[in-house]
Amino acid sequence: MIWLRQVWPILALFFLFLEGQTTSTRTGDPYKILGVKRAATSQDIRKAYKRLAKEWHPDKSGHPDAENKFVEIKQAYELLSDPDRRFKYDQNGITDEDFNYQHDNIRYNFGYDDFFGDGRFYAPNNDITFFHKLTITTRHFDKIIFPRSSKTPYFIFFYTDWCFSCMQAAPYMRKLVDYVEPYGINFVTIQADKEPKLKRRLNVHTLPCLVLLLDGNIYVYKETITSLQRIIDFLRRKLPYKLVPSIDETDVEDFLNGWTDNRVRALVFEPRSLIRLRYLITAFHFRDRVAFGFVESEELRVKYQIPSDMDAVLMFNENSSRPVASITMKDIPTTTLHHIITSNQFLALPRLSSQEVLDSLCPCEWNKPRKKLCVVLVTSTSSNHDVHRETFRLYAQNAPYSIDKVRFAYIYHDKQIEFVNALIPEGKLVEPLLRIVILWRRDTQHVKYEWADEKWEYEENMNDTTQKLENTISRLLRSTEALTYEAFVKELFDEHAKGIVGRVFSKIRTIWLSIYDGLSKEQILPALSVLGTVAFIVIIGFVMTYFVRIEEEKINATKSSVTNNNVSNGSISVYQPELKIHELRSEKYHGLVRLLKPGCRTILLILDMQSRQQLIPPFHKAVWPYRKNKTLMFAYMYIERGISWFKELLELSIMDTRELKIQNPRNCVGTVLALNGHRKYFCMFHAKHTELNHGLRKKLKLYSIQKKDLETAAFIAFDESSSSDSDKEDVLLEGDLLDGLPIWLDKLFEGTTQRFRINYWPEFPNK
Repeated sequence: MIWLRQVWPILALFFLFLEGQTTSTRTGDPYKILGVKRAATSQDIRKAYKRLAKEWHPDKSGHPDAENKFVEIKQAYELLSDPDRRFKYDQNGITDEDFNYQHDNIRYNFGYDDFFGDGRFYAPNNDITFFHKLTITTRHFDKIIFPRSSKTPYFIFFYTDWCFSCMQAAPYMRKLVDYVEPYGINFVTIQADKEPKLKRRLNVHTLPCLVLLLDGNIYVYKETITSLQRIIDFLRRKLPYKLVPSIDETDVEDFLNGWTDNRVRALVFEPRSLIRLRYLITAFHFRDRVAFGFVESEELRVKYQIPSDMDAVLMFNENSSRPVASITMKDIPTTTLHHIITSNQFLALPRLSSQEVLDSLCPCEWNKPRKKLCVVLVTSTSSNHDVHRETFRLYAQNAPYSIDKVRFAYIYHDKQIEFVNALIPEGKLVEPLLRIVILWRRDTQHVKYEWADEKWEYEENMNDTTQKLENTISRLLRSTEALTYEAFVKELFDEHAKGIVGRVFSKIRTIWLSIYDGLSKEQILPALSVLGTVAFIVIIGFVMTYFVRIEEEKINATKSSVTNNNVSNGSISVYQPELKIHELRSEKYHGLVRLLKPGCRTILLILDMQSRQQLIPPFHKAVWPYRKNKTLMFAYMYIERGISWFKELLELSIMDTRELKIQNPRNCVGTVLALNGHRKYFCMFHAKHTELNHGLRKKLKLYSIQKKDLETAAFIAFDESSSSDSDKEDVLLEGDLLDGLPIWLDKLFEGTTQRFRINYWPEFPNK
């Protein structure tokens, strides 16, 4: 076996050479098919192709093999017109583009075991080799497959060499290839083990996996791959919405007269109710240039004399009365259909509405003898220029020039202002509107041009204007003549591009579809649960907002009714917000005192059950002016309920070790405290002792405590001396206890009242 290890690379190269020769022999020599030499230029190849295409076209040739010969000519031209493919053919003799995939595959599967191990390398009886021949790499996907997906749909099949399910899927994928390739749908494969990044990019989670690439969008096929019909239905669903709308006798005129979007119209007739896939794929391929409509009306079939058992495609330009091209066959081949559409994909007078249209109508050509002129009428979007465009269209249809040399078009100056202004010679005053400019594109940016001498004005007799234009065009077509001016221009603005709203909507739709395609059955239920939760929260929020709005409307209605009543009674007063006075209890203690925010205070009135009716009204009146102050809260406390808290509060403020005793709790009635819960201090008001001074301090004989604590304790009698004769002389009635409160409140907010600080707030009794 040692000698086998030494000679197997030579044998491998020999087998590849035989495979390449077999492929070349099978597909034919493209140079011989077109009848050109290997050194032929692209212009020679193009001329040979056009000559042979006219000769062997199935509609013009009666030869029985005309269709096959026409296909060979088209394939040979496609190969030689592509510089990369032509170079590969000249080097390796490869004519089939799909055979290029083998070169990417060789570096994956080329080894000793492939020849002498399991024998699967190109083994004719092993279906996995079918995937090997179509394998592509990430580079090939990014450079070729992805850009081409804007015109051609791609089915991408992910597999691995040791995947039993992949091998089982091979026969069905062969059937899929045989079915879709004649319609212009390509099929490629990707070896998932070798391209893991590409696998993640395309949302592939399981193997085998079939992916549809359509216009740069990825769609993962989740159903069984053994059903060809389901795969085709999946492709139909993913094609653009209303790609081929249904047309009947009521809207056919509107459809045919919609050519102002710069697209040719095509009517498709079929003896069946569902349009064929070949027409859908063709409509997708030419959607930028041709608008297709599927006719379901027997009246239109009779009008255009289409047999009931035949397929037909009619193409219309600006003249909707009769088609410019038509084809009627039992079964229209895709190649024939593409050839008819390609030859008639432009209007009689197309508009330069995008760079793609400009490149198609006026291709770049640097060689003077082969130069192609583009005669462009500059107009505006105004309907006043319709008559000028119409007369120029009639002239273009009857002009004595070949479309290979001269093409006629028009352009909107107000939409392509940068392009048109770049063609105005420097230092010259040229009014471009309704002027004709003749272009010769040397390359993508370099343009040589010349303006016609006269404007294209609509007149009854335009012989002089047309004659001068013909003389100018004939002169410039000579290889010895050069155009007067040259300029460097930018790309044309794409007038058919989607707006920002359309792009956002399309992006959202693409993201949604990609998310949906990426979800498996196990992930759908959690995703629906999340969406349901979000929807529930939104609905609850909406309901709560609705009730809040109703409540606000009720309050506004109440305000309005109060205002109306006051106005009707001759009063100018307006509705005032309610002033709430809370009762200080254990359950409200934290909110009113301990947990007050910085800068907030609670004004507390101390009373008992007997004095409630006499003290609440004057207290309410005194604090009413401060009702709009959001930093203030108002409360009252029954001394019977909170006497222990009040006593402890005083003990903390005077910092005395002796226990204070309140002999007569009714002496506390009428006391007002301003509590600052955050900074832990309070201010105190009492009718008999509003703010102590030195003279009053000497007269106080009611309290048996030290003089340094008199300022705090003088408000309350703590021992038996509280019943002294001097105190009896200063008895106050309950109705007069709060007479000095308004003045004290003014001093409180001025900051002139004395503050008694404590270390902590005592607990409120839980009664």
